[in-house]
Amino acid sequence: MIDLYTFGTPNGKKISIALEEMELEYKTHTINIMKDEQFAPDFLKISPNNKIPAIVDHETGISLMESGAILFYLATKTGKFLPKDPHHHWQALEWLMWQMGGFGPMLGQANHFLKFNPGKSEYAETRYGNEAKRLYGVLDKQLADREFIAGTYSIADMAAWPWAARWEWQGIDMDALPNLKRWYHTMAARPAVQKGYSVPTEAEIPLP
Repeated sequence: MIDLYTFGTPNGKKISIALEEMELEYKTHTINIMKDEQFAPDFLKISPNNKIPAIVDHETGISLMESGAILFYLATKTGKFLPKDPHHHWQALEWLMWQMGGFGPMLGQANHFLKFNPGKSEYAETRYGNEAKRLYGVLDKQLADREFIAGTYSIADMAAWPWAARWEWQGIDMDALPNLKRWYHTMAARPAVQKGYSVPTEAEIPLP
């Protein structure tokens, strides 16, 4: 049994999607970051950086924070969704790191300024709006000649897709990104993605 500590954010949804795809038994614990529950002492023992998601795997006794590390752990534990051939294996990890270092943090800033604080800073809206468009363009180009980010379906897709699901918040025109739009719909049609996206609360997937 795996305890999943999460909230309805893209980073949280990465892990619930992975758990569903890997058919692992898990129990959800909602950490309401709007009420500062991430600062509770018991949660800080699991996630010292006071961020969701985090997991405790009672089978191995391992607890982890940071969504990228959790995805890598779950893929290693199950032997699923991390290609075994060296080329695609490292490509999947490369794009997982790309998501962790850019596609997540920069889109998070775009969400902050374009969706939740519009009109507060023209500089920030321009900076993060343009960077969001650049990163979407990078992903669209990567998907031009392959169905999934690393060739076959992997944790790289699970990491990137929940962030792409906020495309409206980031001012993205999906029709201008045909490869990414096709990938987005392919992902959205997967039953495990649909179920994992609704953890911890029911959520409708926005379709362009």
